[in-house]
Amino acid sequence: MRRWNLEALFRQSAKAISYGLVRRGLSPDAASDVVQDAFVRLMTASTGETPHARQDDRPEGYLATVARNLALDAARRERIAPFASIPPEALALAADPEPSPERRLDDRQRLALAMAALDELPERTRRAFELNRMQGLSLAEVGRELGLSTSRAGALVKEAYARLRDRASNGA
Repeated sequence: MRRWNLEALFRQSAKAISYGLVRRGLSPDAASDVVQDAFVRLMTASTGETPHARQDDRPEGYLATVARNLALDAARRERIAPFASIPPEALALAADPEPSPERRLDDRQRLALAMAALDELPERTRRAFELNRMQGLSLAEVGRELGLSTSRAGALVKEAYARLRDRASNGA
């Protein structure tokens, strides 16, 4: 059973096949998808996974035939169920801005974990984190508020992040 050099074949043929499909009326994106699908079929045939693939055929001919057939199938599907172009304004009206119930539950659980992790922090570390991340104070302002140097305030905020991250990754 002979194996085809698919990498070389791709470099030699993909652009030409794609260009030919575009000339036949496919969009560049659709042509690219068809070429990829054709190469997947060729890969399957070259490994002998399809019982009807003849390994002594020219791979270029097989590839061209598969690409043409896939393009015809794509055109047929487009005629049967054409893609409707929906303006972004209409999509915005149809989209539900509310999160799903699953998302709400997940968010609540994550918030509960974060709040529990914050409660476990030493008072000064928690306060530094809250001032910096929740109230938007700079590290210098946090340091002044807590009577610490800017670098120590930064170290406390970093420590809080590390503990929150550990808590989130452990989930407990």
